[in-house]
Amino acid sequence: MVDERKDGSYGTPQKYDPAFRGPIYNRGCTDIICCVFLFLAIVGYVAVGIIAWTHGDPRKVIYPTDSRGQFCGQKGTKNENKPFLFYFNIVKCASPLVLLEFQCPTPQICVEKCPSRYLTYLNAHASEDFEYYKQYCLPGFQKNKGVAEVLRDGDCPAVLIPSKPFAQRCFPAVHAHKGILMVGNETTYEDGLGSRKNITELVEGAKKASGILEARQLAMRIFEDYTVSWYWIIIGLIIAMVLSLLFIILLRFLAGIMVWVMIVMVILVLGYGILHCYMEYARLRGEAGSDVSLVDLGFQTDFRVYLHLRQTWVAFMIILSIVEVIIILLLIFLRKRILIAIALIKEASRAVGYVMCSLLYPLVTFFLLCLCIAYWASTAIFLSTSNEAVYKIFNETSCPVAGKTCNPETFPSSNESRLCPGAHCQFAFYGGESTYHRALLGLQIFNVFMFFWLANFVLALGQVTLAGAFASYYWAMNKPDDLPAFPLFSAFGRALRWGPRYHTGSLAFGSLLLAIVQVIRVILEYLDQRLKAAENKFAKFLMSCLKCCFWCLEKFIKFLNRNAYIMIAIYGTNFCTSARNAFFLLMRNIIRVAVLDKVTDFLFLLGKLLIVGSVGILAFFFFTHRIRIVQDTAPSLNYYWVPVVTVVIGSYLIAHGFFSVYGMCVDTLFLCFLEDLERNDGTPERPYFMSLTLKKILNKTNKRQAEA
Repeated sequence: MVDERKDGSYGTPQKYDPAFRGPIYNRGCTDIICCVFLFLAIVGYVAVGIIAWTHGDPRKVIYPTDSRGQFCGQKGTKNENKPFLFYFNIVKCASPLVLLEFQCPTPQICVEKCPSRYLTYLNAHASEDFEYYKQYCLPGFQKNKGVAEVLRDGDCPAVLIPSKPFAQRCFPAVHAHKGILMVGNETTYEDGLGSRKNITELVEGAKKASGILEARQLAMRIFEDYTVSWYWIIIGLIIAMVLSLLFIILLRFLAGIMVWVMIVMVILVLGYGILHCYMEYARLRGEAGSDVSLVDLGFQTDFRVYLHLRQTWVAFMIILSIVEVIIILLLIFLRKRILIAIALIKEASRAVGYVMCSLLYPLVTFFLLCLCIAYWASTAIFLSTSNEAVYKIFNETSCPVAGKTCNPETFPSSNESRLCPGAHCQFAFYGGESTYHRALLGLQIFNVFMFFWLANFVLALGQVTLAGAFASYYWAMNKPDDLPAFPLFSAFGRALRWGPRYHTGSLAFGSLLLAIVQVIRVILEYLDQRLKAAENKFAKFLMSCLKCCFWCLEKFIKFLNRNAYIMIAIYGTNFCTSARNAFFLLMRNIIRVAVLDKVTDFLFLLGKLLIVGSVGILAFFFFTHRIRIVQDTAPSLNYYWVPVVTVVIGSYLIAHGFFSVYGMCVDTLFLCFLEDLERNDGTPERPYFMSLTLKKILNKTNKRQAEA
C-alpha cells in the first residue's frame, strides 16, 4: 500500500481515513520500547517520591534549629515552648564561614523570648539577675564553674543585648536616633570580655545572620499591593486575552496588508538612510579634517570621531545601498513564496476559527507543567531534608581540627577539645553516612532528569494534539463540513492512548532525547561554576565550547522534534522516520521555510509588542492615577510598578500562549501543504487539498473541478 521513494519519503496514499480526514498508512504502535521505559521510569519516580516523603522533613528548611539540630517551637519536643533562636555572639555571624557552612560559628539555643535587657555574664554571675541570665545559657547549665571557664567553654553568652524576634530569630534591637545607630541609649556596648565595641558590628552580624530582613519587608509591601490591586490585574489580563484574540482574527483579513506594509517600510527606511548618509557626506565637504582616511586615523575609543569623516558616511551609504538592492532582488525573485506565506497565515486564521477550543489548550499544558514542577520541587525538598544531623567543630581562631565532624555528647572529653580549648561541637547541616544518604545525590540527579523528561513529554503532547487537530482541517476536502465533530479531543486521544495509531512511545522518545541534552547542559553549567575559580584557560575554553555545542544541539533537537511531531500526527510513523521525513521535506523547500519563518516571526513580534505595549501603557497610566476618568478608582499602592510589571508579564505570557497555538497551526499547515504538493497531482485519484487561494497562486487545479 505504501511506495517508499529513494529519497526516504513515502509515496501517495491509496486511500484517506474518513475519521482522520487525512492520508492513512499501515499504522500501529510506534516506539513501544521507549513507551515501556517511560512507564517504568514514572513508576521509579513515584517510588523515589515515596521514599523521599518517608525520610524527608521540610521543617529543616522552614524552621530554625539550635546548635544540636533541634527545632525551635515544634510541638512534641522539649523546645515546644521555645520558638525563638538566640545567638550567643551574633557578631560572629559576619564571618565568611556563614556563607560556606550556612551556620554561624557561635552556639545557638532555643529560647522562650528574646532578651530585653542589656546584661553581661560577669555582672550577672554574682547578682540576683543570674536566674534571668541562666535561661540564655546552654540547657542543663549549672553554676559550678568560674566565669573564665564558662566563657571559655561557651556555656553562656558573654553579654545579653536587647533584641527583637524576626523570622523566629533574635536580632539586636538596633534603632537610629538622629542618624546614629543605638541599642537602647548606647552607641557602644560591652562585649562581656572587658572591651567595648561599636554598634555597627552588631548590625553587620545581624545582616549576615539573616539576609532576608529587608527582603521580607519588601515582600510584605508587595503583598499588600497585590491584595488591593489583584482584581484590576485580572481585568488587565482579560484585556490582553481579548486583544490577542482580536489580533489573530485580524490576521485573517490583514495579514497581506501588514506584511507588504512592513516590506515597504523597510525599503523606505533604508532609502532614507542612504539619503541621510549622502547629505552628511555633502555637509562635511570642505571642513577641516573631514578628508582624513579611516586607515590614517586608526582605531579610536571615541567613536564620535569617525562621524566627522566623509569616508565614514561613504562606507555607510555603500553598505545600505547593497542591503537595499539585495532586499529588492529578493522581493522580485521570492514574491510568489511571500504570497504563499501570507496565504498560509490567512489559512491558519481560518483553521483556528474552526477549532476555537485549541486556543484554550495552552491552559492544559500549563496545568500539566505545574504538576511536573510541583512534584519535582516537593521531591527535591524532601530528598534534601532526609538527612541526619551532622555536627562539626567550630572555632573563632585557627584550629587544626576545625571543620571536622564531631559528637556533641563526647566532644567535651575528646582530644579535639583539648587541641582547641575554645572550639565548639555544634550542628552544621543535615547529612549522613548510610547507603541511602550516599545515594541522595544520584536520586537528586534522577529527579532532575525525570522533570526534564516529563516536562518535554507534556510539551510534545500539546504539539502533537494541536498538529493533529489542524492537520484534520487541512486534509478535509470540503471545509468545514468534513471536519470531525471534536478535532482537538480526537487528536488528544490519538496522541495519548495505547493501541493502533497511538504514539505515546514516539513522544517519549523525542522528549527523552531532549531531556538527555538538557541534563548534560545542567551538568556543564555546574562544572563551569566550579571552574570559575580555576586559572586553567584551556579548561575554561573547552567548557565554553561544550556549552555552545550543546546549546546548538538543544535548539536543533527542539526544531526537529516539533516537525517530527507534526509528521507523527499526520501519518502515524515512528519518531525516527517522522523526523527523517520532516527534515528532508523541509530541506527540499528550504527557501519557502525561511520566508515563512521570517514572515510569521515578524507578525508574532508585532502582535506581542502591540498587546504587551498597549496593556502595559494602560496599566501604567491607571495605577499612577493619570487617567482622570478613573483617577479615584485606582488603588493606593506602595509600589505602582508591582501591578504594572505583573500585568506586562502576564500579558506577554497570554499573548505567547495564543501565538504558540497559531504558530503550531502555521507550521502544521505548511508541512501539510508541502506534502500535498509532493504527493498529489490534482487528478480525481490524488486531488489537491490546499485552499483555493494557494491553488491560484501556484496555478494548480483539481481536474475534476476543472471538468465541472
